Amino acid sequence: MLLYYCLNLVYMTFKNYYQSGPTVPEGSIIHSHNRNTTTQNPPLPHAQYALRPKGVGGWCPCEDALHPGSISTSSAVLLNQKPGDGGEIPAVFAARAAPVHLCGDMGDQKESLRKITHTLAVKNEEISNFICTLKQSLDNLEANSSRVQEDLQSEFTNLHSVLDEMKENMLTRIKQERASRTYELQSQLSACSKALESSEELMELANQTLCSSETDGFTQAAKDIKDSVTMAPAFRLSLKAKASDNMSHLMVDFSQEREMLQGLKFLPVPATPEIQVSECQVCDNTVTIVWTLPEPDNKIDHYILEHRRTNHEGPPRIREDYPWMVVEGIRELDHTLMGLRFDTRYMTFRVRACNKAVAGEFSEPVTLETHAFTFKLDSTSAHQNLKVEDLSVEWDSSGGKIQDIRKEKNRTNSPMHSPARSALMSPKRAPTARPGRDRFTAESYTVLADTMIDAGQQYWEVRFDKESKAFAVGVALRSLGRFDQLGKSSASWCIHLNNWLQQSLTAKHNNKARTLDCPIPSSIGVYVNYEEGVLSFYNAKTKQLMHTFKTKFQQPLIPAFMVWNGSFSVVTGLQVPSVVQSGQRKNSGTSSSNASLT
Repeated sequence: MLLYYCLNLVYMTFKNYYQSGPTVPEGSIIHSHNRNTTTQNPPLPHAQYALRPKGVGGWCPCEDALHPGSISTSSAVLLNQKPGDGGEIPAVFAARAAPVHLCGDMGDQKESLRKITHTLAVKNEEISNFICTLKQSLDNLEANSSRVQEDLQSEFTNLHSVLDEMKENMLTRIKQERASRTYELQSQLSACSKALESSEELMELANQTLCSSETDGFTQAAKDIKDSVTMAPAFRLSLKAKASDNMSHLMVDFSQEREMLQGLKFLPVPATPEIQVSECQVCDNTVTIVWTLPEPDNKIDHYILEHRRTNHEGPPRIREDYPWMVVEGIRELDHTLMGLRFDTRYMTFRVRACNKAVAGEFSEPVTLETHAFTFKLDSTSAHQNLKVEDLSVEWDSSGGKIQDIRKEKNRTNSPMHSPARSALMSPKRAPTARPGRDRFTAESYTVLADTMIDAGQQYWEVRFDKESKAFAVGVALRSLGRFDQLGKSSASWCIHLNNWLQQSLTAKHNNKARTLDCPIPSSIGVYVNYEEGVLSFYNAKTKQLMHTFKTKFQQPLIPAFMVWNGSFSVVTGLQVPSVVQSGQRKNSGTSSSNASLT
């Protein structure tokens, strides 16, 4: 809406300026942009052409005023007199602006307007992304608030449940203690009561015997009473209570717990880490991210690192083509991601700290450039005996599956047809598009890449079936013919594996070959330095140099592959390994090992 308003305002300004001019009075001179004049009266030698807004003092003639009959503005009226000569400026000029040079400046003004339009578009996109971010933040705030409220209710419910359970257990304990002691005391009470009753009966019998006047049985009766008293229960009882009536050991004091509960607070959130961009490293398809905390925190349990591929520099957008990838359980203040494939121009990183219970805020996202050479195989160029699927190729003796090229016709010839293509831009310029071509045929079982190399250092790898009857990998020029085999013309360089009759590994160019004295690897790395004219082949696993071509590339190069009775797969999105770069610097001053092939 803002952009539309600005464009409309500019359009109306120019429209009013050109269409609202005064009626040209008789005897005036009209000057157009090319300064052709239509005259009825010749211009005066001293005629001055000037326009100034109403109310602005002074007379400031335009730069063309010294040239009679010329003016810088369109549709202007000749003033035959200066104000000082007694003439009057027509009223129509009082509302017109000061002279604007539109003759040669229209292109500059359009370019300036285009820049303004681009700036507005960029700003509108930023505002739109920020609006999306705010809306997403509002939605997240609502969801997060509901979640933490539910968590709080759940925690208090659980706390109440624990307290209720503890209360029931303690009450049960008190009841059991009371029952046990009651039983002990009641049993002791019953025994004592029976002993007392038996003792009272013996006492009554003894009193009766003492009061008796008979002497014959007294002795025996006294003896019997004495024996009964000796065996009476009263003398076998313990007169100490078996249980105490004191229950103070089951008293509780929750004053500390009450203070602790009253001191309950929300969990402390870990501080937000800060990624140290200057210490982060990107090399060998690995990325090392380093971060710090504002202050040490010994309660940090671990960190969570998230990364996402992107083709846009700057802060992450709401709508991205790739999702966040999560790495959890990081215990240190750095982490290295290994074995990455850089098929986009950038990667965005963010990290947050976690304690035992809660995670902190994410750090400010950091975007690092992940430049690497990425391409696809051009199935429209492949020999019909080659079945091409993505970056894999398989020999098909039955004639292969003819690729559906109608989809390819709808694609642009530019290598920038997809977001991944933006990762291919060299420091000087983007790779050049290869025009359409016919399929390879006859005995040229070849397929090319869809992207050319015209600058910089590039690297890719290819894994092949060592049982293939024949296999070749290298680069070719656009002029490579559809019947040409790799290495047999001046338009291609390659390493060729031959398993037919006798196994051999050779470097080929311009129909010349050199046998290589090295083990046959399972995968080969290809290195190109376009400016230096260097094409090197490496054992992809050990990074041992197999062969180097040194020449001067006059045209862009295309990765090229050949296979017969076998298969291979290509790995792209790789940076030049540091080992390869180091070896190339050491060998930069040495002579070519294959001068006879160049």
